[in-house]
Amino acid sequence: MPQRFCGLLTHSGSRGVGYAVANNYMRVAAQETVRTANVPKYYEWLDLDTEAGLEYWQAMELSGAFARANHEVIHAAFARRTKLKVRHVVQNHHNFAWREGDLIIHRKGATPAGVGVPGIIPGSMGTNSYIVVGKGNAAALASASHGAGRRSSRKAAKDSISMAEVRSFLKQRDILVEGLSTDESPMAYKDIERVMELQVAAGLIEPVARMRPIAVIMAGEDGVD
Repeated sequence: MPQRFCGLLTHSGSRGVGYAVANNYMRVAAQETVRTANVPKYYEWLDLDTEAGLEYWQAMELSGAFARANHEVIHAAFARRTKLKVRHVVQNHHNFAWREGDLIIHRKGATPAGVGVPGIIPGSMGTNSYIVVGKGNAAALASASHGAGRRSSRKAAKDSISMAEVRSFLKQRDILVEGLSTDESPMAYKDIERVMELQVAAGLIEPVARMRPIAVIMAGEDGVD
């Protein structure tokens, strides 16, 4: 008999800090690279042996630590208010860079999936999410997707999906949502079951638990407090 559990899944970045850091050092990288090479825009780089490169790396690490702290504060408050005992905590970054041996691996839209490494692959506010362990697939640089992935941009989702459609979808599945926005609707994301099927078949991950949404709290549409 599968064990049942109550889980809290949060998605919180560094509250704009990481975005500001990246923007600043993209500008610095462009200034540094033009001195030695002629490359297309956005292909500039910073050498980690330089002051600017080391400074960027440290700022990125700090942003990642801040993002992790956001989650820890939220989860600690939830456990305290609900008086639930915490059995296990899983955290994973995405859109981040890691030192792995003599390589720097940047996983855009992906997350580490080394042998036995726990991770989370979320679906959407209206679909399943999965807790997984990595299998260390070398062809994928020991990586897996960090979620179902979008079908299209946020703007396209807002232009093509109505609030009534989203509310109907969630009502049919008895999911309570506070702070609804169409760009985060289940229809804006790919089929999580197919995404999982492909990654299991590719030998990237092994699912160990499935989380079904019951209640969802989000920021809502722009201008909504």
